[in-house]
Order: sequence, then structure tokens, then C-alpha cells
Amino acid sequence: MKNTFPLRRALALLAAALLTACAGPARQASSPDAGTLLPNENLVLQGIPPIPMSLVRQVEKYTDFRGHGFADWHPTRNEMLVAHRKAGANTEQLFRINGPMAAPEQLTDFTDPVNEASYEPQGGRYVVFSRSSGGNEAHQLYRLDLDTRAVTLLTHPDERHQMLGWLHGRSELIYSAVPLDRTAEGGTRSAPATTLWLIDPMKPEDRRKLAELPGTGWFGGAVSWDDRQLALIDYRSASESRIWQVALADGKARQLLPAPGESVRAAHYTVGWRRDGSGLFVLSDRAGEFRELMLHDLASGALQRITAHIPWDVASADLSDDGRLLALRVNADGREELRLIDAQTLREQAVPALARLPKGSINTARFHRNSGQLALAIDSAQGPNQLHSLDLASATVATWTEPQAPPGVDTKGFADQRIVRWKSFDGLAMSAVYTPTPSRFAGKRPVVVLVHGGPEAQATLGFMGRWNYLVNELGIAIVQPNVRGSAGYGKTFLTLDNGMKREDAVKDLGTLLDWIAAQPELDAARVLVTGGSYGGYMSLAASVHFAERIAGAIDIVGISDFVSFLANTESYRRDLRRAEYGDEREPEMRAFFERISPLRNADKIKQPLFVVQGKNDPRVPWTEAEQIVARVRQTGVPVWYLRAENEGHGFARKENADFQFYATIRFLEQTLLK
Repeated sequence: MKNTFPLRRALALLAAALLTACAGPARQASSPDAGTLLPNENLVLQGIPPIPMSLVRQVEKYTDFRGHGFADWHPTRNEMLVAHRKAGANTEQLFRINGPMAAPEQLTDFTDPVNEASYEPQGGRYVVFSRSSGGNEAHQLYRLDLDTRAVTLLTHPDERHQMLGWLHGRSELIYSAVPLDRTAEGGTRSAPATTLWLIDPMKPEDRRKLAELPGTGWFGGAVSWDDRQLALIDYRSASESRIWQVALADGKARQLLPAPGESVRAAHYTVGWRRDGSGLFVLSDRAGEFRELMLHDLASGALQRITAHIPWDVASADLSDDGRLLALRVNADGREELRLIDAQTLREQAVPALARLPKGSINTARFHRNSGQLALAIDSAQGPNQLHSLDLASATVATWTEPQAPPGVDTKGFADQRIVRWKSFDGLAMSAVYTPTPSRFAGKRPVVVLVHGGPEAQATLGFMGRWNYLVNELGIAIVQPNVRGSAGYGKTFLTLDNGMKREDAVKDLGTLLDWIAAQPELDAARVLVTGGSYGGYMSLAASVHFAERIAGAIDIVGISDFVSFLANTESYRRDLRRAEYGDEREPEMRAFFERISPLRNADKIKQPLFVVQGKNDPRVPWTEAEQIVARVRQTGVPVWYLRAENEGHGFARKENADFQFYATIRFLEQTLLK
């Protein structure tokens, strides 16, 4: 995701693959005879050699870092709803914490993860949460009664759902529903639509249809304080989204931004309404390269810029319930910072007690409905998400959770990451997050290039979980590039890989290899490229274009052929992906896809390949993995394949993710560390 793999070693690996391939059910446990770890019954293996228990014992302490994700504040009490994976558990579940450093109380216990939830807003009598099955992303909404722990399904299983917002005056919830087509199994829908529903979760049978809207990119609802209007985002692509206003009484919808008749093509996102309903706070990059906080006046249609002085994207904004303050997360070169805006004067103000917050990236900033406290989730290279509250009135900070690491691992000693920069083939400035190895490792160090997905995502500073084993125990440096098309560096940069510019981003990887070769501490002869989703495509593309410069690649849920990908991705995602990659129905675009797709260039792949896939993936269907595995094997190149029958777009269950990581270490032994 490199050096020519010796033929003798390739043949040995191929023979081992035939002996150890496993497509049948088996439990993930040790084999007492062989001293190896057996896969659990949901894992399908091909070409992967045995996992010695000695390796598992060395690595497993790096597989159990556990942080806490903020879900919601209780509406009346000083209490948090959080997502957490407890010791020994396989998935994240919901917990409530009734005060700083109080013992978490578990609320859910499912085989599938639960990490999105909201308290009933009047008294916190129950929780509504979202959950899908086996990674299929067909999210259903459920009511959890806190007194009895009874769980009630609120939605239809043949649709995927998203919570959009609660009414303010009563406990009724607006949510969206999109039909599922399961295109990988042959279903399709030429013009899918989104339906908006209003529901009292205590009386789900009485739900009321609010509106039906064309397309499937509707999300991010903000309900006006008089409960009459819903501001909604119509997401077309990473560089274009619109804001609509839906009347809750009759479902009539009108476009707010860009205003009808405007030719502006830009991103627009809702934040929240002014208390008197006169204006709507929004985020938009329409005035420049970066996403700014703005105020849209409903009467005049005027837009007032508020954060033009901040030369970075405002990643999110949360408006306090009293309408007085806005808490912003600003993405400053891959690290998210907290800023405060006075919602009346529209001026930035100092953050109280800022120096008392731990260093790191602020991944969440949410106001309590009544107390005005800010919940903050912060992580860094030294630990996963830790929750804090910031009391703005008293300028005090309270710690709510501590990140948990296994015995024998001191995360405080993990090295800080840094941003490195270089120039690409056309002079364009590039950057990456670089994690160096500890100084005790002598000589030139091997490198893993870890490419983010999206492609409209970003490699950011923060905790690296299992990957820390590579750095701290194996002496492998990690470089996470932000090639063109990445978010965070302006809207122009974001679009530089669109359509027929796709391989310019691959060329950026080539210039990163040049940068690696110029670093005295790094070994350009031992570089492996890996990534998930779009990053999986990039690892395959690197295998095609830089076969003599890399040692191998790991493709995780990646695109192997753009034509088949666009044909088989779920219908509700297809138009969104065409906006980024191009429309395969156009002859010129289709010919371009056929020319660049890794599947059609598989004969150029010369180094070992490891492919990882979830069978229930609605985004990049499992067929993308199967076809590249079969095609590359025809050329005689060693291919390892791992598929999980109960996963989707990446492995969410710890037992599956652990096995994937152990196999990854074995692959590195055969490529980078031989």
C-alpha cells in the first residue's frame, strides 16, 4: 500500500497458501497441537500462513486500547451518554456516566456496535439509538427504556435511517428513511428518494410523513425554536451542498442556499437557528478556500462572514441552547482546535481555562442543554479519546474518563507525530503526518505508507491504536499522506483529483516515495503501501505504477475497478460517487476508467498483495475484492485474502480486527522485515 519479491520465496508462499487456505467455519482459538491461532467461524482465509500464538502474545497488548466517544448530554442532569468497548468485549456499546470519573454503567449489549444515540430531550426518560447489522449500514432506530432496559424497534428494516433532530417543545423526533436496494445482490433503483418522518418514540405506530425529497444526500437537520421549520443539507459532493428549508406543517420545501438563481457552487452546512428565528448559522466555503462560519439572514437573504480571519476549515460548530455561544472545532493542519464565538456580537472570544485542557485534537465539542458546559473529546498520539467538561462560567475543567491501555504499554511514551512537506510532480505542495520510530532502532527504517479513504478525507494528528506496535516494537515508520483530493487544505485542493485527474493523486504517491528516499533515516527499498476504501484503491494503484519501488501492498475494502464499483455500490451512494469519480455511463469516462482501473492492469502488479474485505459492505461490495484477488493470482503473484462474513466497510468487531492485524504483521514479516 515494493523490491522484486524473490521467485523462490514467492513459490514457497504460494505453496503455503494452498496448504493453509481456509474457507470453512472455525473458531478463533489456539490450536494446542500447532500452537497457532485459528480464525473464528466468520472469517474466510486464503493464502494466509498460520498465526503463531507466540506472535499473538507479543502483539495482543497493542490491540486493546479503549477510549470513550461522546454521544449526548442528559437534558437535565450532569450525566453523559458515551460509546465505549469494555474490557473483554468485542464491540462498542452505550454507557452512561453520572459524573466526572464515575464508573460507566452499561446500557446496551449487542453483537453489533452501538455508538450513535440521543436522550429524549425533555426529561431523559429513554434513549433513541441507531444500529446496523453485520456492517451493512442499514441503520435502524431503536428506543431504549432506561427503567426496564427494554428495546423497541422504531423503523422499517428495508430502509436505512438517520436521526435529524428533536422538536424543542415536545419529545418528537424527525428522521430520514432511504430504501435499500442491495445492489451487490442484483437490486437497483434508478431514482431513489428520501422520506422525512416525525415520530413520537413512545407511539411509533403513529408516525407522520413530513415530506419526500428527491435523492439520498439529505442530512444534518436543524429544527427552528418554534418547531415550525427544518433546515436540511442536500449533499451533492464534497465540494457542493445546498441548504433547504422544510415546513413541518405541510412538508413544503424551498432552497435557501445558494439562493434560487445564484450560480454559486460551494459547500453549505447547517449549524443552528437564532432563537428568534431571524437567521440561520451555517458553514460554507463559498467566500474563499476554507469553510467559514456565517450567518444567513432569512429576511434579506444576506450572508455575514464571521470567521474569515481563520485560515483553516471550521470542521463543526455547536450552538448553545440559550443562543449565546458557538463552540467551533477548527481543523488547523490536521489538528482540531477549540474556538468560541459570541453568537450575539459575532466576535471570537477567548476560551476559558484553555491551558488546563490536555494537549491533543478536539474531536467533539457539545454544549449541555441547561448548564452550558462543553463536553470535549480529546485524543493525541499518547492516547485515545478522553472526555472532559469545560465549565465556561467558572473556567474549570473536569475529567470524565481516562483512556485505557493494557498492562505493560505506556502510551505516554509514544512519540509525537509531525507534519512533513514536499513538492509533487507539478510543484503542488504536499503534506503528510509522519510517525518516526524510537531512537533505539538503528539504521534505515522500513516504512508503511498509510493512505486515508474518502477520497475527501484527511490524515490527521491523533492516536494510532494498533499501528503503534509497528512503530514501537518493529521499528517501522508510518507516513500518512494527504495527496490532492484530501480535505483540509482548501476547496481547490479538494477537487484536484476529480474525474480524469484521478491518477494525479497516484503521481503524488510517487513523489512521496522520492521524499522517503531522500530521508537519511528511512529505507526506500522497504516501503509498503496500505489503505482502506479509496486508500485501498490507492494501494492497488501504487502496486501497478510503482511495482519496482514498493515491497508489497495491503488493500482494505478497496476499489479495484471503477466501472464495476459504480454498478454495484448501493443506489443511495451512486450519484454521490459519480460526482467525485466520474460517470461510467459516459463513453469517454468509461474508457478512462477501463484504462486506469487496477483490475485491468493486474499484470503490472509484481509484489505480494494482501486483500481484506467485509462481505456486507454496501459501499465497496465484496466483489471488488474477489475479482482483484482472482486476477492477480493468475499472474503468479502471491495474494493473501481475508474476508469477514459479519463485517461491512472495515472490521468493527475486535476479534476480526485482531486477526486482521496479526495477519498484517505476518505479511510485514514476509515483505518489509525479511
